[in-house]
Amino acid sequence: MHSKAQIDQILREKSDAKEIPGVVAMAANSKEVIYQGAFGKRDLSKDAPMTADSVFWIASMTKAVTSAAGMQLVEQGKLSLDAPIGKVLPDLAAPQVLEGFDAKGEPKLRPAKNPITLRHLMTHTAGFCYDMWNGDMVKYLEKTGTPGITSCKNAALKTPIMSEPGTRWEYGTNIDFIGKAIEAISGQRLDAYLRDHIFAPLGMTDTGFKIGEAQRQRLVGMHARGEDGSLAAIPFELEQEPEFHMGGGGLYGTAGDYIKFTQMILNKGRGNGNQVLKPETIATMGQNHIGEINMTKLTSAVAFATNDVDLYPGMVKKWGLSFLINTAKTPEGRSPGSLAWAGLANTYYWIDPSRDVTGVILMQVLPFADKKCLEAFAGFEKGVYAGLDAAGQRAA
Repeated sequence: MHSKAQIDQILREKSDAKEIPGVVAMAANSKEVIYQGAFGKRDLSKDAPMTADSVFWIASMTKAVTSAAGMQLVEQGKLSLDAPIGKVLPDLAAPQVLEGFDAKGEPKLRPAKNPITLRHLMTHTAGFCYDMWNGDMVKYLEKTGTPGITSCKNAALKTPIMSEPGTRWEYGTNIDFIGKAIEAISGQRLDAYLRDHIFAPLGMTDTGFKIGEAQRQRLVGMHARGEDGSLAAIPFELEQEPEFHMGGGGLYGTAGDYIKFTQMILNKGRGNGNQVLKPETIATMGQNHIGEINMTKLTSAVAFATNDVDLYPGMVKKWGLSFLINTAKTPEGRSPGSLAWAGLANTYYWIDPSRDVTGVILMQVLPFADKKCLEAFAGFEKGVYAGLDAAGQRAA
């Protein structure tokens, strides 16, 4: 079966069966889009069909964008990967490690021995965590009345770290601090910086922290998966007038826009006729920056937000600036050394420089790492590689 027909069938079946509410998927090589499809509904409580230009909360897919912006400032010598970031962000000059809680349930803190660096933040080795995968942070936030990160309140950033900087990988709020560093250096708010230096140059006209009038017409509704597996539309929207723009997860955008960003990575920093990063910077971003440390399983501490996350169990996984790197070929056909990550509401992308291919698949379902959503993603990705292999055989 032709790969496009194969992908269409998988995504249509999943949407028709209401296993997923709706989906947009897009794949490209460095030159052109090679697949796009939209299936199902934008919102199960309404009639509007999903369209290719539908707008999604892309959540942690924001991280790669913020990190790319940070690397522009590294290229200019305005930020350093290994200098203590406390020089730029005084709040990070004297981090405190959470050691646990005393008999009264009060947090026990000690000063960190090592300074936090930009490289630590980009690789999730600074010690910051997310409460949804760390029960101690759930307890800490409750005990201290600290708001959660998605409040986009500055107070949410005032948390301890969970381990000594540079000693272990733990997924967390690190990239929000990169957003803060970009603001401190550039003198612009993060939304303005990204607009001027990433979105406008790449032609990403449908991506931003604030949902514009035009985007709101195409906005996809959020859905929650119940215990029984059923899906229901739920109210969900990030603060539209936030105290800070969440560089780790605040963006709304389209598949078409995000593909422009991932194509820029495939094209060694070039897109839409503009060189937004140097080829050597892109090469650096795709390398392992955590040495002997490995990415570990994420165990859910907040059931509503996320399932346990164990991608490619048994495979050693590394981290770049700031991507997941698979070290072996995946069951779907992704080459070793490819780059990938995801967003909390089941949005996913990958970039495979070896095969010159990238894909983006967007859904709006909580909790994260949803089985049916992951099946849709795997089916899409397999179909993309099947198409490449077939084209290769024809060419041969």
